[in-house]
Amino acid sequence: MQLVVARIGRAHGIKGEVTVEVRTDEPELRLGPGAVLATEPAATGPLTIEAGRVHSGRLLLRFEGVRDRTAAEALRNTLLIAEVDPDELPEEEDEFYDHQLIDLDVVLADGTEIGRITEISHLPSQDLFIVERPDGSEVMIPFVEEIVTEIDLEEQRAVITPPPGLIDESEAVIASSRDEETGDAASGDAASGDAASGDAAEAPKGDA
Repeated sequence: MQLVVARIGRAHGIKGEVTVEVRTDEPELRLGPGAVLATEPAATGPLTIEAGRVHSGRLLLRFEGVRDRTAAEALRNTLLIAEVDPDELPEEEDEFYDHQLIDLDVVLADGTEIGRITEISHLPSQDLFIVERPDGSEVMIPFVEEIVTEIDLEEQRAVITPPPGLIDESEAVIASSRDEETGDAASGDAASGDAASGDAAEAPKGDA
C-alpha cells in the first residue's frame, strides 16, 4: 500500500536542501536517512533521503543527487510516497494509520448514523475526520478524546459524542449505509492507492 507522507516545499539554501510539509505522525520512520520514496509525479522519483534536520520548526531534507538550489527547486510540490504493509500497525496502541480509519462508519453512542470517514486532515493543532453524510454533505469531526470516544476496527465504526452545534443531529438517520452498500454488492478498497493522504493519526488518549 502506498501512502503520501510529505510534500516538498521550497528550496532552502544553496546546497540542495528542501523544506517539506510532513504528512505522517512517524517522520523518523518514514523520512529518515536512507528511505527510498516514490513520488507524484512519478517521473521525479524515486528519491533517496540522504540527510534531514529541523530548522526553525520545519523539517529540511536533502536527497541523493540533488546538490544545488536549482535542482532542489525543481522538486517543489512533489509528493513523497512510502510503501506501507497494510497489516502494519503504529508503534503506539492509541494511534491508527489513515487507511485504517478511512471508510469507518461514524455513529453516536446510541447507534445513530452520522456518516462515513472519507478523509483525514492533518492540521498543526489536531487531526480532523472529514465525514460524508448520507445526504452527500460533509462535516468535520475533530479527532480528540472528548469527541471521538471509541474506534472499533472490528466493527468498522467510530463512536462520537459531539458537542452542541458540531453536527445537525436532526438529519442523521438510523441505518447503516454499510449494510445498504453490501446489499447493492458494492465493492472497493478505500484504503488502497492514494485514498489515504497521510500516514498515521493519533487516537484519543486516556488513562486506560
